[in-house]
Amino acid sequence: MTDSLVRTLAADLAPVSPWYVARKLTVGVGVGVVLSAVLMLLVLGLRPDITHMMGTGIFWLKQAYTLVFTILAGLTAERLARPAANARQRILWLLIPLLLVFGMAAVQLSDVAAGARMPIVMGGSASVCPWRIFFFAIPPLAGLIWAMRDLAPVRLREAGAAVGLAAGGAGAFIYALHCSEDAVPFIAVWYTLGMALSALLGWIIGPLLLRWR
Repeated sequence: MTDSLVRTLAADLAPVSPWYVARKLTVGVGVGVVLSAVLMLLVLGLRPDITHMMGTGIFWLKQAYTLVFTILAGLTAERLARPAANARQRILWLLIPLLLVFGMAAVQLSDVAAGARMPIVMGGSASVCPWRIFFFAIPPLAGLIWAMRDLAPVRLREAGAAVGLAAGGAGAFIYALHCSEDAVPFIAVWYTLGMALSALLGWIIGPLLLRWR
């Protein structure tokens, strides 16, 4: 009886591409990024000196920092989208960009007088930067939640945090096209905080929205 039931349940199974999970998540974040980019252009616009800044290293450092978080957190989410998968090693990868940028920030601060350090860290938009990143992370997060709901995560808080961080990186990448803050300490503190807020939201809503249907 049991063997017959198993054969019946397996009769209609079709092979799934090994790239199905990655493709699904890429579509989700891609649609969200497009929506965030449109919102950024309509609400804030590109930074006025973007053409000049594209010839500087700090511009690409900022873009690379945010993009690396999107990719690494996305890879972590891809692993967590599978039942019983272990994503511990991929989570550790996230420490690499964090340590690099905070190390660069420490070096930059060490080269200036003590009284000038706080203005460098705070810049002119510390009070709005993390919240704007969080705002622009919402469309990519919605797209990733949509994608993940059709997959099979079992560690729902971890999966939610992973897609939240990936979305935070995407939102920060988009916001960086407007933001004129170029000090590495500012990027290390406030961009990281904005991405962390998105990860926290994913961690909170993961068990609510990623549960198997």
